[in-house]
Amino acid sequence: MKLRVVSIAFLLAVISTGASWLTLQPTLAALMDFAARERPLQSAELLLRIKLLLPFTLGLVLTAVTALTFIVVHFTVGRPLARTEQAIDRLSRLELDVPIDAGGPLLSRLQRALSRMAEAVQTERAITKRHLEELRAANEALVRAQAELLASDRLVTVGKLAAGVAHEVGNPLSGILGYLSVIQSRAKAQPELVELSKAIEAEVTRIDQIVRSLLDLGRPSRGKPSPIEVASVVHSAATLVSKGPEMREVVLSEEHAPGLVVMAESGPLSQVIINLVLNAAQAMEGKGRITLRSRAEGEGAVIEVQDTGPGLSEDVKARMFEPFFTTKTAGKGTGLGLAVSRHLVTQMGGKLRADNAPGGGAVFTLELPVAR
Repeated sequence: MKLRVVSIAFLLAVISTGASWLTLQPTLAALMDFAARERPLQSAELLLRIKLLLPFTLGLVLTAVTALTFIVVHFTVGRPLARTEQAIDRLSRLELDVPIDAGGPLLSRLQRALSRMAEAVQTERAITKRHLEELRAANEALVRAQAELLASDRLVTVGKLAAGVAHEVGNPLSGILGYLSVIQSRAKAQPELVELSKAIEAEVTRIDQIVRSLLDLGRPSRGKPSPIEVASVVHSAATLVSKGPEMREVVLSEEHAPGLVVMAESGPLSQVIINLVLNAAQAMEGKGRITLRSRAEGEGAVIEVQDTGPGLSEDVKARMFEPFFTTKTAGKGTGLGLAVSRHLVTQMGGKLRADNAPGGGAVFTLELPVAR
């Protein structure tokens, strides 16, 4: 930048000095002619001196004008322009917190325009960042909604299949259970046969429970949501399930917002709470703490079931609400509990989701509409 300013200053000095010399040349010529007529000897000596001093004088004047022009141009244009160039370069790298100095009378308007542009770009950048965050949140919500729709579609398919075969399977199962009762009553003298018949009865009963669970997936809501107090229903369900063998070494605690009333069905909601608590106890292998919470959140209510177990892996989180998906060993679960629970919550106009708790373990969250 300084080299450019020196070049400009030298050019201006040459132009100004040349213009001055051309302007003064007629006057000097007239003075020389007058001196030659009046005093020829002195004029010749004066002309010689002028020829000797003229290049030095012109060089001195040119240097002085160049230096003066450089100082003026540098402080009024060059230095402010260099700062403006640096500011523009930083703005091109999106460094928007650039202090733009006053550029003097020549560049002040340009630098004020740059300052306004930087503020406008910073504002637009903040708006764009906010929009990106909103789009990211909307995309995550869309992905969750798509997963829920796919799960619901699977549930509908399973429900239709179950409705078609339930009666065909249920009638033979009832007959088998009746025959087993007859065998047990007539084989009291044969303990081995009685034991085998009880084992068969247990497996048949398990099949019957699976069929009934399948029917629950495709069955529409049997009642109508009504205002119910969350704390009362959750406490009753927790008290009922706490008597089971899975809960002997489990600490069960409750934290409820007082007077919270939601639109739901008492029976299905109790069934969902019991299922989630039992799943949590089994995930902790019967040792740990389960916390039941309820609170108002936004325009709805939230019920949380949090445990201190191992938490949920990404694979389990992606498939845990699918029918027949289970992490339990064979014979200890059908993989229908969570699918049925989500179906019941959806029938009540709510949502059921699962995630890992910040301090470890899993947390299942029910979202239900608040009673108006």
